[in-house]
Parts: sequence; structure tokens; C-alpha cells
Amino acid sequence: MKSMRILIVPVLWAAMALPAAAAEKLSLGEISSYLNRLKTAQGAFTQVNEDGTISTGQILLKRPGRVRFEYAPPEEALVVADGDTVGIIDPRSNDGPVGYPLHRTPLKIILANNVDLTRERMVVGHASDGTSTTVRAQDPEHPEYGSIDLVFTGDPVELRQWVIHDGSGSQTTVILGDLQTGVRLRNEQFEIPGKRRMRVDP
Repeated sequence: MKSMRILIVPVLWAAMALPAAAAEKLSLGEISSYLNRLKTAQGAFTQVNEDGTISTGQILLKRPGRVRFEYAPPEEALVVADGDTVGIIDPRSNDGPVGYPLHRTPLKIILANNVDLTRERMVVGHASDGTSTTVRAQDPEHPEYGSIDLVFTGDPVELRQWVIHDGSGSQTTVILGDLQTGVRLRNEQFEIPGKRRMRVDP
């Protein structure tokens, strides 16, 4: 599962300027509505890896089900979710391309066709530090798949970062730059190279 850590690693909160007044905690309904309106987006991201190293790159998002992480050199890796599989293509890996069912990863929570964080047992943490609101969510039917911490700022509501806690205890932090939303993205941009030859872990 070492290669999976590209996607799924200590928490580094994005540095954000403090507002003039403390922000109110966003409700689960507000956050769900925001995510359901977020159909397409693209922008830069910074990833904090489990070993303390930092990766950067570009993210493309097309809900439902699709996301693409293009890692900048020296990684030059690619992680793509095409709607049912998450494919990891890492040129430095000796294992070759590998895939995982999307429904077994916490990413499926924000990539779902209909995000409803008010579902029973989906949200296991909901807090505000006066600047941002953090929600920890999991699949209520399969908590063993891990959880995801989603960090939002308000006025307007914006997703700033997430932290994925996978089933083995690893963490990955993805800090988002300013996202350009409502962009036109083609489904072909979310195809997984070599998927037919890819080993997909159950």
C-alpha cells in the first residue's frame, strides 16, 4: 500500500488571514449545498506527505466521481478517479500502475452525486476555530474505509483543504489554492491510462 500514500498522510493547516470578526460555524446543510453546487473546478494544490515531504501540482475536479491530480516534478505522478476506480500512476514505483475502487476511499464522500452530510453517522466531528469550519465524515455503512476532514471558510463558503485518514491509519493532507469553478472539463481528462492492464486491489 506504499504507493497509495500518494493519495491518502501529518496535518498542516493552510495559513489564512484572520477575519475582522470570528466566523460562525457553517452548518452541515450549508456545506452539503456548497459541495452539490461544485460541479467542476481546477487549481493548484499542495500535499503534505506522511514523511513530512511536500508535493505540489494541479487538480481537476468534475463531480460526480471524477478528480485528477497531476503532480509536478520531481514526482511527475498522476492520480485519477474516473467514476468507479482511483488509478495511481507513479513512474518511480516498481509495482507499476495500481487501482483502488473509489467507493472504498473517503474521497467518494465529496465526489458523490448527492452529498448529504446530515445523514445519520456520516459526520463524526464538526467544529469551528473562529476562522474555518472542519467536518470529519465517513461512510456510515463502512467506517473501516477511513474518514476525511474537510476544512471550509465562509462568506462565501469555500473548500480550503482536506485530510484523508485511510483504513490503515495513514494521513494525507491536500491544501487547495484558489479554485477556478464552473470550468469546462472533458470526461476524457479523467480516463486512467492503462486501466485495462492495471492491477486493481479489492
